[in-house]
Amino acid sequence: MIYNEVKNFINGAFKSGSSSKFHTVISPLDGSELTTFKESTMEDLNEIIVHAQKAQKAWQKVTLKERAQVFYKYKQLLEKNSEALTEIIYRENGKIHGEAKAEIDKAIELTEFACSLPQFVNGENMEVSKGVFCSSTRVPLGIVASIVPFNFPTMVPHWTIVNAIALGNAFILKPSEAVPVSSQFTAKLLKEAGLPDGLFNIINGTQTTVENLCDHPEINAITFVGSTKVAKIVYQRASQNLKQVLALGGAKNHIILLPDAHPEMASSNIVASMSGCAGQRCMAAATLIAVGNCDAILEKLIGDAQKIQCGSTLGAVISKAAKDRIENYITEAEQQGAKIILDGRNTIVPGKENGFYVGPTLIDYATADMKIAREEVFGPVLAIVRVNTIEEALAIENENPYGNACSVFTQSGGLANYVTENASAGMCGVNIGVPVPREPFGFGGWNESRFGSGDITGKSSIGFFTKEKKTTTKWNPEAGTNWMS
Repeated sequence: MIYNEVKNFINGAFKSGSSSKFHTVISPLDGSELTTFKESTMEDLNEIIVHAQKAQKAWQKVTLKERAQVFYKYKQLLEKNSEALTEIIYRENGKIHGEAKAEIDKAIELTEFACSLPQFVNGENMEVSKGVFCSSTRVPLGIVASIVPFNFPTMVPHWTIVNAIALGNAFILKPSEAVPVSSQFTAKLLKEAGLPDGLFNIINGTQTTVENLCDHPEINAITFVGSTKVAKIVYQRASQNLKQVLALGGAKNHIILLPDAHPEMASSNIVASMSGCAGQRCMAAATLIAVGNCDAILEKLIGDAQKIQCGSTLGAVISKAAKDRIENYITEAEQQGAKIILDGRNTIVPGKENGFYVGPTLIDYATADMKIAREEVFGPVLAIVRVNTIEEALAIENENPYGNACSVFTQSGGLANYVTENASAGMCGVNIGVPVPREPFGFGGWNESRFGSGDITGKSSIGFFTKEKKTTTKWNPEAGTNWMS
């Protein structure tokens, strides 16, 4: 074992789960055992709730400007410990070091936004009638929880941790059972930054733990990031228990390639989008819709993809099951008549023969009805669908049930606007392979990529993690009265 046992974090201290069931965490790099953790029970969650309630009542009385000071210190600690955090992500997730480092950089940016919240959460005040004033303020919800996926062990938790706590809530994190080590480091750094005990908590587990979070009456809001299938279940279960819920699901992102696109810009961005993080991100390019004659750009794209090397410029996928599932998609597309231009199946990295690797894969002449073009593969695989018109391309994009991202590559401003205005996706890009908004703009898709309202990051998160209080006052009787007062 490389790391000590992963434990829950309760009231500022690490403590093993109370179940007798152990889980072993496997590194996708080489199949080695990284660590273990014990399954948590409702007893563990109840213990967290008791401490979180007490801590949150005191925390909400601290001004927002004072609460934000903790995250200035925390940001510095993230920067100081970036190398150590990068190594953890590399080992437990299988990303290459550069991608793991970029994830820490994004967590730092998210923390910077939390530090700026006093400039965004300023309420309103207006004289609505003679001598009558209405004001509004934002107050915290209480205890909130986030259920996060394996693909970004540090970044995705920071979508919610820093904003939720800065806004006055106590927070419970349920990490993915595949990558629970990073969260241990997060807990240590938050404590070192001066965050009072009980405000940040970790509960480790699997499906039962998720169900307990959805059912517990003292948890007021839940966010989830993962597959659409599970996002629906979490949304339905938690909302039936009268919680505020935002559940982000899967995606099938389309890139529309037009013949006038800049060849080098288009090729490098598309290849990076389909292969970055081994394709295990909900914003990855999954289907390339080539409109008209794009052969010259596609030739460039093939050449760029061939330069990718597993183990050095392309990381591992998360598990043997994931590797098998991805390769089955490729095989089925081939059996259905698609042409495998670059085949990443059966990839073995020397020295890491027990790792879980899928090489970059390009599949040409796919059709819109094939699974490879319709379902989320979550691997370094790009299906190419050829059409004659931009209207055909948009029809394919808009008929898919998801609505996370859509990008267009062109040098025509008019065509770019036409695509972004008509694509049924919450996040659109022009000559950008991964159109992730930056703070203060929020992250969030449409359709079956999101269940609940608002976005999970940026200014939109303020509305999710707080509730609005309105106060109406009148002090001077000399102002008189009318129907409004």
